[in-house]
Parts: sequence; structure tokens; C-alpha cells
Amino acid sequence: MPQTPDTWSIGKHVFTSRLLVGTGKYPDFATMQKALAASGAELVTVAVRRLDLTKKGAESLLEWIPRGMKLLPNTAACFTAEEAIRTARLGRELEMGELVKLEVIGDKRTLFPDVEGLVQASKVLVKEGFTVLPYTNDDPVTARKLEDAGCAAVMPLGAPIGSGLGIRNPFNIRIIMETVKVPVLVDAGVGTASDAALALELGAVAVLMNTAIAGAKEPVLMAEAMRDAVSAGRKAFLAGRIPMKLHAAASSPMTGLIGS
Repeated sequence: MPQTPDTWSIGKHVFTSRLLVGTGKYPDFATMQKALAASGAELVTVAVRRLDLTKKGAESLLEWIPRGMKLLPNTAACFTAEEAIRTARLGRELEMGELVKLEVIGDKRTLFPDVEGLVQASKVLVKEGFTVLPYTNDDPVTARKLEDAGCAAVMPLGAPIGSGLGIRNPFNIRIIMETVKVPVLVDAGVGTASDAALALELGAVAVLMNTAIAGAKEPVLMAEAMRDAVSAGRKAFLAGRIPMKLHAAASSPMTGLIGS
């Protein structure tokens, strides 16, 4: 019998790939295009404020995004709610759709989110018809406030943006998933394939990354690794891992042994 596709959704949008990717930090557009295609991702995030709208044709980043990938405009580099709201509106005016990855940064050194500004901007954009995916810290209380504000998902950080440290507090991620009913996507901090697998093993519906792929020595090969890791992590979550124990448990029965 054919298997039912393992899909997930945000608002009206349905996806099969649980890997979301970015477009920054690649050495060139051609490498970016190959890596995006190799990732198998269906949703690609683009920083609206970093788009050079004077570039046309092959000089424009948007021209290099593989056909069929849906754009997820983001409000990267916005440090106030007002900036983020204005940037989200610009993305929609550029016909990038109603999806928005909402970032309101509170600190230039750590790039941690400004929680107050994030909730404020979320409320405004939800009222304006946006499907809001907020980048937030790994705080269950904030996640609940964002859900109450009408966000379609929450995206807690695994570690600081671009740090490659992996998921520093898996327990908070699990508590967030117990706290909210909207999808939880791990965003930021992934460094390698095992980090991506862990995010899915914890029960996150998807994971978003950029630097881990773009900054790798072989970005296309790393994109393939991340694709496979996300698939493996999801399968492990569905399969249900065995409980962890302090002492050994024989894999073969200890009764009925010859000579016992």
C-alpha cells in the first residue's frame, strides 16, 4: 500500500520537507543555487532588507532560487518592532507573499531577540493578514505569548545565530512543545547534521538553517547531509526511542541459556 505523505503545515501552506534554508553567506549565487536544490527544502528565507532591488536578471539573488521553492521573507537586521513591521510590509509589496519570518533583534552582539518588540510586531502583522513565524528565544512563556498573539508557529533558537553550537537547551525546546499547540521549528545555531537530527528527534516539526550549509567547506555536500539528517531525525521521532537507563540491559534474553 502507498504510504501517506508525512506532511506539516503553516497556515494554508503544506510542506513535505522539514528543512528550511537561507540564502546568505554563500560564496556565489551558483553555489547557493546548487545547495538549495540539494537540500530538498521547499521553503527558503530571504532577508528583505538585504535585497538589492537595483539588480536585475542574473545579478539578482531571487533569479538563482530554484523553481518551485516558496519564499519566506524575513525581517533580519531589524532592531525595533516598527522596523520589522515596515520590512514585512515591503516584502508583501514585492509580491513575496503573506508568510514572514519575524525577527526583532535586541542585541547586536548576541543577536538575541527583543521579546517585547517581537510580541508587539506579531500582533500588528497578524491583524494585517500575515502568517507570522517569529524567531524567539527558548522561553516557553514567550512562546505562549506569541501563540496568543496569533502567530502560526514559533521558532525558538537552538543557539545564537551563526554560532554553530547546536541545540544548547533541548529541555526548554521540549517544554515549549508541551506549552504551545502551534508548530515549533528550531531556528539558529545548527552546526552540523547531528544537530539537525536532534531537533527533529525532539519533536520539532522542522529546522531552519543557513550558516551551517553556506559556511561549510562543501556547501552542496552539507546541504545533502542536512537533508538526510532531518529525514532520519523525523523517522527516529516517529519510531520512538528506547528509554535511557543508567545500567546495562542485555539485548538478548538472559533466561534459557545453555549450561545455566
